[in-house]
Amino acid sequence: MHSIKRFIPAFFVVLWATGFIGARYAMPWAEPFTFLAARFVLAAILLAVLMVVLGSKRATRAEALHATGAGILMHGVYLGGVFWAIHRGMPAGLSALIVGLQPLITAVLAGRFLGEAILPRHWAGLGIGLIGVVIVLWPKLGALGGGVTTETLAAALVSVLGMSAGTIWQKRFASGGDLVAATKWQYVGGASVMALASLAFETRTVVINGELIFAMAWLVLVLSIGAIFLLMVMIRDGEMSKVASLFYLVPAVTAVIAWILFDEQLSLVQIVGMAIATLGVGLATAQPTKNHQPTRARASR
Repeated sequence: MHSIKRFIPAFFVVLWATGFIGARYAMPWAEPFTFLAARFVLAAILLAVLMVVLGSKRATRAEALHATGAGILMHGVYLGGVFWAIHRGMPAGLSALIVGLQPLITAVLAGRFLGEAILPRHWAGLGIGLIGVVIVLWPKLGALGGGVTTETLAAALVSVLGMSAGTIWQKRFASGGDLVAATKWQYVGGASVMALASLAFETRTVVINGELIFAMAWLVLVLSIGAIFLLMVMIRDGEMSKVASLFYLVPAVTAVIAWILFDEQLSLVQIVGMAIATLGVGLATAQPTKNHQPTRARASR
């Protein structure tokens, strides 16, 4: 089991990176809040069925409430903000660059609310990783155009804060129960806020076609079930600053997937950026030596 867990971070990064590809197929055919509400409802139903099949333990009222709160932040606020900003014309590269702030924000919050002690080399790794992300995404920024407004920038920033706060909430309050039950309640929270946003701000117009069906199936099964389960395992078993640093690798992996699937250009500069981002993640996730273990304050204090 320990040997299998070693591969979880790599699997997570690859699966999470495919989410941007799925969004590319879905966005022309459905409004963002409507699409995400449907995606989260389907994921919650599948997880409820899986609970019955596996005989999973039901969440207590407190566990359900905490998981729902984490889901509102991690799924509703984060994905809702990113999808809305891109739907309103913000370049995906710029959106990904802003989302790249998430590991640094999470590290600061983890120190404040979880009592995690981060060594200087871990801070250096987070900084180097951010530089690598900037290099990877820089050629993708292009002409910013009219999609960069106060509203879209605010949505992207709020989405980053939502993901960071949600993972901290999950780590501190919602990591003790059954993973399947907790993830189901996360999607109940995400679906609720997206349904309200859809009713308030959208026409709920959807064009059903092969691309939309493929995107929905992929994002529900691979992202909402597969990738999120891996993320929950890493949150439960690891330090948040190290888990968050893995998000630095997502733009690089997404660029490689887009190069394979869509023949998008992949320059030497971007490859160098990928190497720098990988170096940063390596530093940020490095295990401390036996002679220099970081102290960790109890989160309950």
